[in-house]
Amino acid sequence: MAIEEVIRVLEQEYGPREWQPNREPIDVLIGTVLSQNTSDVNSGRAFDSLKASFDSWEAVASAPVEHIAQVIKSGGLFQIKAVRIKQILAQIEDEQGHISLDFLKSMNMAEAEDYLMHLPGVGHKTASCVLLFSLGKPSLPVDTHVFRVAKRLGLIDSRVSIDKAPSLLQEQIPPSKVYQFHIYLIEHGRRICHARWPRCDECVLRVDCPTSPYRCSQ
Repeated sequence: MAIEEVIRVLEQEYGPREWQPNREPIDVLIGTVLSQNTSDVNSGRAFDSLKASFDSWEAVASAPVEHIAQVIKSGGLFQIKAVRIKQILAQIEDEQGHISLDFLKSMNMAEAEDYLMHLPGVGHKTASCVLLFSLGKPSLPVDTHVFRVAKRLGLIDSRVSIDKAPSLLQEQIPPSKVYQFHIYLIEHGRRICHARWPRCDECVLRVDCPTSPYRCSQ
């Protein structure tokens, strides 16, 4: 099943999703760090608490790790994330003279990705979130939902690692559809294509899905 057909079918099922990158890149970066291994609700609370507790990102960078950890406690793994956030902010401030990633807007996608991925603990998924959701650059973040659904649909080989998946998927997607593909596969993974008990009987892609017991039965 071609990726563009997957996008078309899921758009009919879940409705249109408009790509409107409008958040500050530094906010998206720190928010993505906080979202790792926790729910959107809890990471959102941690981010809101962080913004409410400090006047600026410079203030966060200069705060003791223990203080940052207590502020973001609702986000899970707060001790590890507090260290990581402080390291990231300190490095940006050291390199740029202040804490902002606005300079990435003038870079091409590869340059911006390289800069982000040289920051402490920032991998491809985190960098792609900043590029896609803030900078409007068509870089595909691959989380566990995207990875699982893409493999089940046969868009990538079942033996492909999650590190290799972004480039293999990206080359199949028109740049203008990267955002929609990301959002739809996450939504489909959460609603229908669950990790343990996928609801194949309710899946709008079941007829053409190579791993579905309902394939070609209709």
